[in-house]
Amino acid sequence: MPLTPRDSAPSTPTLTRATLRPECSSCFALCCTALGFSRSADFAVDKPAGTPCRNLDSAFSCTIHDRLRPRGFRGCTVFDCFGAGQNVSQNLFRGVSWREEPGTAREMFTAFTVVRQLHEMLWYLAEAGTRTFDPDTSYTVDDLRSALERAMGKGAQQVLALDLDSLHTRVRSVLMDVSEEVRASYLATGDDHLGVALVPGADLMGQTLRSRPLHGADLRGAYLIAADLRECDLSGADLLGADLRDARLGGADLSKALYLTQAQLDAAHGDSGTLIPQDLSAPSHWQD
Repeated sequence: MPLTPRDSAPSTPTLTRATLRPECSSCFALCCTALGFSRSADFAVDKPAGTPCRNLDSAFSCTIHDRLRPRGFRGCTVFDCFGAGQNVSQNLFRGVSWREEPGTAREMFTAFTVVRQLHEMLWYLAEAGTRTFDPDTSYTVDDLRSALERAMGKGAQQVLALDLDSLHTRVRSVLMDVSEEVRASYLATGDDHLGVALVPGADLMGQTLRSRPLHGADLRGAYLIAADLRECDLSGADLLGADLRDARLGGADLSKALYLTQAQLDAAHGDSGTLIPQDLSAPSHWQD
């Protein structure tokens, strides 16, 4: 089902970044059931999609929540549903769990994977609306956000019928427009800095970039795994989808980085000198 903007859309969207955060107590452990994972450095065991994790208890709580990293479940600590879990549990399925109504499990789990994508789009669009300098772009962003919210308010069947590919294309287009605006304001000088290619999707794994001015860099989808970004200025840098696993962020300034998420910070290593956006939090495992 296509999503059409401006058909009786509210004048402004209602979901803010504050409401796009997980509330596990209001969720039926959908991330622990709907999603699957394979045994790896991030997960200690295999788990097929659509099955409860072996660490899930009867109250939809994780029995090893405070020991996930040492028990081999680091992947769980860096997952963010952007608040989709409570939306699906309490709104789309009216607070009735898949345990109470086993027949809803498949539809609920599928809806969760879709709504998570919608909430992630809303997370980025919320920032885009505050970072653009163009009133027309700001209107387009708000209009698209409102349309996404309306779609989720029409029920699970309508959500599952959405054309996600089309939505991703439209959201990606406006996010790129805003990225170009923001990066240009930081006087980005090109895609190569001191011999290092700063381009979308760049392979910068393990690179030593310490103290380099990376403001305005286009690092969309870049592989920054274990890269040394200590004391770097990342103001205005586009980090949409960048892989920051084990990246060293000590003393780096990410306070005005573009499209940064909590999951990216959770996967990295920082310290008390790392500056981050006000609507994100320093992970508990960060140490000086």
